[in-house]
Amino acid sequence: MNVEELVRDSLRELADEQTSAGPGLADRVLVTRRRRRTRRIASVAAVTAAVVAIGVAVPLLDSGKEDVRPADVVQKSEDVAHPDQSPPRDLISAGNTVLAAYYVPRTVKHSAGQAELVRDYWLLDQKTDTYVKTTKWSYVAVAPGLKTAAVLERELPASRIGMLDLATGKVERWIELDHKVAGLSFSRDGLKLVATTYGENPDQLVKTEGSDFWDQKQPSTRTGFYLLDTLSGKGSWSEVKLKGDPNDPMGAGFINARQDFALSPDGRHVWAGNPMGDIGKQFYDFAGAEVPVPADQKHLQWYVDAWQSPSGSLVAGDFAGKKWKTSSWVIDARTGRKTEVRGQQLLAWVGDTSLIAWDMGPDSKNEFHQRLVKVTIGSAKTVPLSGFRKGNDGDAGRWEPVFAER
Repeated sequence: MNVEELVRDSLRELADEQTSAGPGLADRVLVTRRRRRTRRIASVAAVTAAVVAIGVAVPLLDSGKEDVRPADVVQKSEDVAHPDQSPPRDLISAGNTVLAAYYVPRTVKHSAGQAELVRDYWLLDQKTDTYVKTTKWSYVAVAPGLKTAAVLERELPASRIGMLDLATGKVERWIELDHKVAGLSFSRDGLKLVATTYGENPDQLVKTEGSDFWDQKQPSTRTGFYLLDTLSGKGSWSEVKLKGDPNDPMGAGFINARQDFALSPDGRHVWAGNPMGDIGKQFYDFAGAEVPVPADQKHLQWYVDAWQSPSGSLVAGDFAGKKWKTSSWVIDARTGRKTEVRGQQLLAWVGDTSLIAWDMGPDSKNEFHQRLVKVTIGSAKTVPLSGFRKGNDGDAGRWEPVFAER
C-alpha cells in the first residue's frame, strides 16, 4: 500500500466509524523519555503527561458519540509558530493541538551520593498567550480544552491530587488518597484519571562510588494505580506486583524506577511499558489483572509519545531513517504496514494525517539539536514550530513539551 492509499483508507475509516473527528492524542502519556538509539534501561526517566479533555464532551475511539464542542473550536486549524524561540515564550500550536506547557528538568543534589530529578513547569497563560513559570508543582497533566490540570505537590510521592483551574491558577479541589502517587494521566475523554502509586519517590538519583553520572535508584518501588473519576474524585486502587526479580537488570521484573501507568488510547484498559518484557508493554483491566494486548494496540510503543491517531487507525512508530536522514514510522494499527514520515521523534497527533515531532535542522550533524516541527503523511515538507533545543540529551536546560487539544 502506498502513502496515498494509506491516507485515503485512514480518512475513509474515520468517516465510517465516527460521526465527528475525535480529539487528538496529546503528549505521550506518562512514559519514560528515552535516549534515542542507546535506550539505556537505567537512564534517568523524564516523563511527559498525556492530556485529554475535562468538562468537554468528546468521543472515545469507537464510541460513535457526537463531538459537541463549539464549531469554532472544532474547526480551528491554524498553526502558530515561533521558530526563533527556545524555550518558547509565546503560544505554539498546530491545528487543534497546543503546546499547553513545558518543563525543564534539573538535578537537585542532596548529598554526595543522592540527588533528585525535579521539573520546573511553564504553563500557558491563555489571557496573554505566553508561558509563565510555576515552581509549585512536581508533576502536571493538562486537559484538552486547556481549562483544567491535575497537579502534584513538590514532595513525591504525594498523598493528594490537586485539580487546578488554569484560568485562575487556583486548585479548585483536592483528591485525598490512601496510597501515595507520583504520576498522572487522563483518559482521552477526560472522565478518568490514572494515578500511579509508588512507595518512594521514583525520581530519586544515586551515584555509585567512582561514577561521575547520576542514575535512577533501583529497584522500582511502583505498587499499582488508582483509577479515579475526575468529576467526583472517587475511584479504586489496584495493586500491580512486579514479575520476577526486580533487582535483575536483565529479568522481566526489571522496570525503570519511574514506569507510569496510563489509560490505553481506546480507554478500555490501563497499560504501561515493560522494557525487559517480551513485547515491551503490559495491559491490565481496571481491577489490575493483566490481560492480553488488544489486537489494535499491539504496535504501540511506550516510549513513542504520540501513540495512536484520533481515529485509532494509525500508530506512531519508532525512528526510521530510510527515505530521509531523520524520519519515523507510521503504522497501520490493524495490518502493521509501515509508512515513513518526516520527523526524528513523533510527539503528538494533529488530526489523523499530521503530527508534531522533534527534528534536526536540514544540515545539522548533532542529533540532539532539535526543534518542534509539524509533519504530514505523504509530504516531505516540515513546518518549524519552535527554535532548536541546546545541548545533548540529559543536559541542564533542555525543555520537554506537554501537549493538549483545544
